Amino acid sequence: MDLFSLITLLIVIAALFAYLNTRLLKLPDAIGIMVVSLGCSLLLIALHSVRPTWFTLARQTVAAIDFNRVLFDVMLSFLLFAGAFHTNAALLRVERRSVMLFALIGVLISTVLVGTGLYYAAYWLGFGFSYPLCLLFGALISPTDPIAVLGILSRFKLPNSVKLNIVGESLFNDGVGVVVFASIYRLVLYGTDGISTSSITLLFVQEAGGGLLFGMALGYGMYWLLRSINHYQTEVMLTIAGVMGGYLLAQQLHISGPLAMVVAGLFVGDRARQDAMSHQTEEYVDKFWELIDVILNALLFVLIGIELLIIEFETSYWLICLFSVLIVLIARFLAIWIPYRLARPWLTLDSKAPLMMTWGGLRGGISVALALSIDNAVPNKPIIVAITYAVVLFSVIGQGLTLERLIRRLYKTD
Repeated sequence: MDLFSLITLLIVIAALFAYLNTRLLKLPDAIGIMVVSLGCSLLLIALHSVRPTWFTLARQTVAAIDFNRVLFDVMLSFLLFAGAFHTNAALLRVERRSVMLFALIGVLISTVLVGTGLYYAAYWLGFGFSYPLCLLFGALISPTDPIAVLGILSRFKLPNSVKLNIVGESLFNDGVGVVVFASIYRLVLYGTDGISTSSITLLFVQEAGGGLLFGMALGYGMYWLLRSINHYQTEVMLTIAGVMGGYLLAQQLHISGPLAMVVAGLFVGDRARQDAMSHQTEEYVDKFWELIDVILNALLFVLIGIELLIIEFETSYWLICLFSVLIVLIARFLAIWIPYRLARPWLTLDSKAPLMMTWGGLRGGISVALALSIDNAVPNKPIIVAITYAVVLFSVIGQGLTLERLIRRLYKTD
């Protein structure tokens, strides 16, 4: 199937699933589309013995999609910029200390706790996982997914401080998570000879620090261009060019494209709204990026749902998948609670925040993409992919569907 036909098919499927959710299920968009997509995948699997050609064709089509490349090279830049553009940067600045604390320290704590917990659980269940491989899983599952978080939290009423910390952390912890993942992945592939403290530090400074600085420069460049004209069609095009060209350049410079998009989106959404856009331009730019966000979110959650067709689930995997869900939740709570307790005097968060941030820290496509990017030669890759998928499904559907109830219970909202 050629590229245009594949994109057409995915757009048609996403629109149909979105319609079914809006008309029948009435769930939050991301959850509803993913539920319909999963249902369709399960139906195809169930019909395997009756209509094997349908299943084979669907599986071959899904297998032809490079999920890792589609997400990281195509969709992620647009989704992160759109999410950051619609985030209140002024309010986020108030919470910047706690956001960066959870995004940096929280990811590191969670990676170690998840990796260690999985190592002992796998040993007890009879799986021969190496400790570096368990840490690799910890690195890919620890960052919360801004796409899932923004897509679901937007419809719930939460205290601003808690909501901004969940959203802000999810926007910034990808850069940390990808650096940690890359470092541990090198350890898995080459052993201790392929990694050192200095190389990790250099990688982090280059990727994360470079991404932040480049994002600021890109955001200011876009702001200056937008300020110099008043023509909404051209200004919309400039934001598109900034995102696409900026992300491509970040990749060529080997710095964090996701962090650059987040910083640029926050800068443009804050400064450009104030004195670089007319009211008409602001309305058109807002609506354009809102529509891009909706379309790509729908496509992403369709892709997550249909990935079920190519993921290997053995009967023996179910117990370790269940243990992994519990381990990730406990590690997430501790990764929030420990920094929260240590930095309590200068945080604006209340005592209910750690529990809310634990349950609201959703995993999504980024974790699945990182798991699928692991080389097939790495031992036990199919199991790691399976448990990653199980954690993501529980996170988006289980946590996502119960968030509103938890919010009402904790904050006594109507």
